[in-house]
Amino acid sequence: MMAVVTPVCAAAAVPEYTAVVVKTFPHDPGAFTEGLLYHDGFLYESTGLQGRSSIRKVELESGKVVLKRDLDPGYFGEGIVIWKDRLLELTWQDQIGFIYDLATFRPRSEFHYAGEGWALTHDQLRLIMSDGTSDIRLLDPDRQVETGRIRVTCDGRPIRNVNELEWVRGEIYANVWLTSLIIRIDPASGAIVGVIDLAALTPDAVKDVPDDVLNGIAYDAAGDRLFVTGKSWPVLYQIALTPRPVGNDACRGLP
Repeated sequence: MMAVVTPVCAAAAVPEYTAVVVKTFPHDPGAFTEGLLYHDGFLYESTGLQGRSSIRKVELESGKVVLKRDLDPGYFGEGIVIWKDRLLELTWQDQIGFIYDLATFRPRSEFHYAGEGWALTHDQLRLIMSDGTSDIRLLDPDRQVETGRIRVTCDGRPIRNVNELEWVRGEIYANVWLTSLIIRIDPASGAIVGVIDLAALTPDAVKDVPDDVLNGIAYDAAGDRLFVTGKSWPVLYQIALTPRPVGNDACRGLP
C-alpha cells in the first residue's frame, strides 16, 4: 500500500526570499528547459516541445553542448534525473519514460507511469517526481514504481503546478509553472517552508513571452552552488538567497 503524507497546517508565516546574482553563465536561448541538474562538473539539461525535445550534457562556463540526443519528434520531453550510471527522462503526456546510459546517452530501457510527467530529482534513496498537480510522487529508483506521495501545501492549502525539482540541502526545491517563484518543500510533510521570488531575474528578451518562464534548478552540493534558468533564457544564474522581512503573505502568489 502506498503512503500519502497529509501535511499539518503551519502556524508560522512562510518565509520569503529574493536572490543575489553571484555569477552569470551563457545558456542556449533555443533550449526550452524542462529539467536541469549538475553532475561531475557539467550541467545536464532536458528540453521540451514536440520536434525540439532533447537531452544534453553542457559545459557550465561556456554553455557549450558536448553531448546531445534528440527525442523522437512525437515526444515532448520533460524532467531528468541521474541514478547510478543512468539518466532517466520523463515525457509530458505519453506516460512513458526513457532510460539512457549516462556516458553515451544510448537508450537502455523504458518505464511507464499514469498521468503526466513533469520533473524528477532524488534524495539518494528515492526518485521524486512531479506531475503538475499538488502531489509529488515517490518512486523506487531501480524499478520506477510508485511507493508513496507527498501533498504540497502552503499554510495548509494544496499548491498545484509543481514543476522542475531539485534536492537541495535536505529540501525539495520546485519551480511553480507560469510563475517566477521557487518553493522550498519539507519532504517529510509536504509543507512549503519558503518561497523564493526571482521575478527580477527574468531577461528582457523573454518578458513578454508567456511560456518562457523561470524553469530549471541545479545544485552543486560539493561547492554549495545554486543555479537557475528559464525556458529559452539566454543566461543561467548562480544565485544566493536573501530573506525578505517577515510579514508578507508568501502563499499569495501560488496557484
